[in-house]
Amino acid sequence: MRELILLRHAHADAAAPGQDDAGRPLSDTGLAEARAAGDWLRQHGLRPDRVLCSPARRTRQTLDALGELGCSDVREEPAIYEASPGTLAALADAHADAACLLIVGHNPGLEQLAALLYSGQSGDHRGMPPGAIAVLAFPIDAAVEPGAARLARFWWP
Repeated sequence: MRELILLRHAHADAAAPGQDDAGRPLSDTGLAEARAAGDWLRQHGLRPDRVLCSPARRTRQTLDALGELGCSDVREEPAIYEASPGTLAALADAHADAACLLIVGHNPGLEQLAALLYSGQSGDHRGMPPGAIAVLAFPIDAAVEPGAARLARFWWP
């Protein structure tokens, strides 16, 4: 069994006048949510072999605030920012050699991907609040495709 962990960035501050969306930082609430997410991952023994993180400031801060996860293969992946579920699925499939892959990204792409991989449909995709984690389990040789995963765990702050 291989696992795909989807982590939506924690709460971020609203964009200041003239600030681009990618530069928005986490709020104090978001920092606390991200720390709690890291604690939850460690408590459940979820240690990724590889991490892919959006280059947005709030996703990088979320990843940093998780704390030590025991993973040395951490990559910034520009394609995650504003990604469709298809783009995210292709990224996950391209990294299928990792037994446990963590993607730190954004909605609506992450929640649509979780719905698509679990149910085969992404139309009704509400349910990943800021800081939420979805853990999807795949048979070791399965492709990352609609309906191929089992929702093994779900957590939100």
